Amino acid sequence: MQKLIIAVLISFSLISGAAHAQEIDYHSIIYNEVARFNSDSFETDWITNAILYASATYAVDPLLLTAVFEQESGFNLSATSPVGAIGIAQLMPETAQMIGVDPYNPLQNIMGGAIYLRTQIDNFQSAGQYNVTYALAAYNAGPQAVVNSGGVPPYEETINYIYSISDIFNRLNSYRY
Repeated sequence: MQKLIIAVLISFSLISGAAHAQEIDYHSIIYNEVARFNSDSFETDWITNAILYASATYAVDPLLLTAVFEQESGFNLSATSPVGAIGIAQLMPETAQMIGVDPYNPLQNIMGGAIYLRTQIDNFQSAGQYNVTYALAAYNAGPQAVVNSGGVPPYEETINYIYSISDIFNRLNSYRY
C-alpha cells in the first residue's frame, strides 16, 4: 500500500521542478479553486494572495499548499475540528505555539501551515523522492508517527488524506498547461 501511495505522489517532486521553467498564472488557478468553496470574492482574493505569499516566503509549491488547505478546511478561515485544530491550515494549538504563530489570526494561520509543511519537507529530506509524501503524512498524523512507521503510517485517515491531496494537486497542476 505504501509503495502505491509513493508512486501516486512521486509527481510532486518531478512536477515541482518543471513548474518554474515556464510562466504560470498561479493566482488564477488558486483563486478559481478557492472560489469553489467561497463566494465572497474579496475573501477569495485575500486567501489566494496569502497562499501565494506564504508559499513564496517558505519555498513551498503554491499548488501543494493550496491542496493541503483545501483538504484541511475547504479554505474556511475559521474552521475548527473536533480534536481542536484551528483555521484554514488546521493547526493544533501546540503546533502553532511551537512555530510561533497565533492560529486564530488568518494570515498567521496560513503562514504557520506553510512553515509547518516546509519543516516536514525538510525533516524528511533524507527520504529522497518520497519526502513530500512523508511530509504530508507528518502534517496529518504527526512526524513521530512517520518516524515510528518508517514512512506513511498505516492509518486509514492518513492514507486517504495523502490520496486526496494528491488528487487535488494533480487536478490543479493540470490547469497549468
